[in-house]
Amino acid sequence: MRLTLRLNGNCARAFHVALAERLSRLPGVELAVDARPAPGGVPRSAEALFQLETLIHRLPANGTAKRVPLSTLAGHARPSAPADLTIDLVGDVEPQGRRVWRLAYDGVCGEEALLALILAGRTPLARLEQNGATVAEGRLGTEYHGIALASFQDMLTRSAGMIAAAVNGAARSSLPALPEPSSETSAPAMPSAMKLGVRAAKATARRIVQQIYHLCYNAPHWRVGWRETGGKDLYELRAHPQSGWRDLPDDCSRFYADPFPVVHRGQVTLFVEDYIHRTGKAILSAVAFGPNGPAGQPKPVLELPYHLSYPFVFERDGEMWMVPESSANRTVDLYRATAFPGGWVKEATLLSDIVASDATLTEHGGRWWMFATVRDGGGAFSDQLHLWSAPDFRGPWTPHPKNPLLVDIASARPAGRMVNRGGQLLRPVQDCRRSYGAALGIARVTQLDESGFEQVVETILNPGAGWAGRKLHTLNEAGGLEFIDGSAMAPRWKRTQRQDPMPAGGGEKT
Repeated sequence: MRLTLRLNGNCARAFHVALAERLSRLPGVELAVDARPAPGGVPRSAEALFQLETLIHRLPANGTAKRVPLSTLAGHARPSAPADLTIDLVGDVEPQGRRVWRLAYDGVCGEEALLALILAGRTPLARLEQNGATVAEGRLGTEYHGIALASFQDMLTRSAGMIAAAVNGAARSSLPALPEPSSETSAPAMPSAMKLGVRAAKATARRIVQQIYHLCYNAPHWRVGWRETGGKDLYELRAHPQSGWRDLPDDCSRFYADPFPVVHRGQVTLFVEDYIHRTGKAILSAVAFGPNGPAGQPKPVLELPYHLSYPFVFERDGEMWMVPESSANRTVDLYRATAFPGGWVKEATLLSDIVASDATLTEHGGRWWMFATVRDGGGAFSDQLHLWSAPDFRGPWTPHPKNPLLVDIASARPAGRMVNRGGQLLRPVQDCRRSYGAALGIARVTQLDESGFEQVVETILNPGAGWAGRKLHTLNEAGGLEFIDGSAMAPRWKRTQRQDPMPAGGGEKT
């Protein structure tokens, strides 16, 4: 297939180089690059904002938004014959009987449209269209809300992945409908370069003030909430319980998150991510739980040189198993308990050389399935869902032929164990449109097989009167006890009142 990539030669970026290389590696593709100059593009003031954010936030200087000489694309031929397919990133290619896929963000072409949506605090809908018909689409996301350059780079990277998947025949042409209208207003008209420049200048000043405030006074502090269900959990209530939630106490020098309870020999044990603020790294801890709450403080059960979280614990074949998130190690590993709740030994590496977040296993249709969001070559950690299947939870795990199954910042990332209710498979998901882990969705899985995956998001639970704070992130239940988590902003002086000596590392929750 002769494929032409149309881009604006006035503002070539590393994104374009990476996309061209990715497309040229697809089997059967003969790539040409049309890099004629075009009007528009990101204004100078926005580029100045990018430079300032690079300094303030210590961002790498070689990201996907980096401007590159047009000669960097010289290795890709110019179009010399009509293309079988043209990917139009500019919006100036007339079909005239040709097959043209046009990339638009909320209906507007060009990277300046993407940046305008980011600066407006919107969740961009990226869509590849052919004569008005949708070829592929995704809700793009980022974990770096408020940092324009990082958000811009995440979304450019995911756009490249969506285009490559569409050319390879693996992209989906529709997204799950959401159960409530977004709080966002309708898409804004495309601003002029001057208006976009004014927005960028205002954003620059706002970012400086916010950065100083957060560096001096506040930092994210997560907490776990729990309650007795009394036979009615959130899957039935679809709302916060009138009884409210009780907090799992911490000593302010650390926080607990990602609660995973399990019943073992009649006793509920809660596993949590145990994040020490001073070290910036998390371990996994556990505590026995009863109707009156925890039996003391969570105690460490697994510590490694890298950050651990999301302790997915389950029982099988008379033994206790765990798949913790270890994306910092670029692996998904399986552990077995030799002295429950501790004594965890690694039994197998299920996936390697991959940045996979919140791996969640379930049995369905005679096979085991693993859900995780993957940061494939960059982009956000939370908007691209991949699936694997295996005859046994120990593996071998085979990637789904249609990966990525979903690009959706509102419903891709797992948020806890999947449950079966009345023969229906329900999946808790993270709604990260406002920010990472901002809200909790409940989705009903309508298809899960080798042909594909579909889900319907039926409920979205937000923080508020029923759960104070900024985020609502995980849902799990065991033994009549239900657990959630979320975060609020905590003064830094409180974090440092008590500190435990732990090795340094890196974390992900913000």
